[in-house]
Amino acid sequence: MRRSRRLPLEALAPYLLELPAEARPVVWHGIFGNDHPIEIEVGFGKGLFLLENSQARPNVNFLGIEIERKYQLFTATRLAKRNLTNVRVLCADARRVLAEQVPAASVQAVHVYFPDPWWKHRHQKRRVFTPAFAAACARVLLPSGLLYLISDVEAYYQVMRETVARETALIEEPWLEVTGDEGRTNFERKYRREGRPIYRVLYRQVGGPDARR
Repeated sequence: MRRSRRLPLEALAPYLLELPAEARPVVWHGIFGNDHPIEIEVGFGKGLFLLENSQARPNVNFLGIEIERKYQLFTATRLAKRNLTNVRVLCADARRVLAEQVPAASVQAVHVYFPDPWWKHRHQKRRVFTPAFAAACARVLLPSGLLYLISDVEAYYQVMRETVARETALIEEPWLEVTGDEGRTNFERKYRREGRPIYRVLYRQVGGPDARR
């Protein structure tokens, strides 16, 4: 990835979220300074979804979680150049963050777009989407909160659906196509232009407090 005109770290600092190593729930008001609804994107890459949605919905707070530091810095630069104050980007393992550090029933939506399938057996421990991750998503979502999943790999899309099917606090809902939709991420826009199929599924949290443990 070409790194061009990245701002100095001091300019990016307001966007770079750092969490303590110990498992301690975050305080959303302490991070954003307000009580607006929270949405989380797991694996934000170059940050197109965060960039566009934070501008379109200024009364929603967005947290992006990405395992690659270079993408955290790249996206923070894009946000800082536009002075967007309702986004933070975190370099961390989203599986651990959602399971241990995001408070239960505190998020209105979780977005997981084009996760790597990690097909090789020795790499499968790197997969984001596991039964534990699905349970963590159900735990952090508010009642009626939404989980959005997109993949360009049909086999992995089926893996994700089968995984979520075991999580009784989440039920599948229709995700209606929007006319003229270019796509939510760089990957989706590229694949749509190439005519490749995109697989999307939407879930709603219906489990209630007992299901969120």
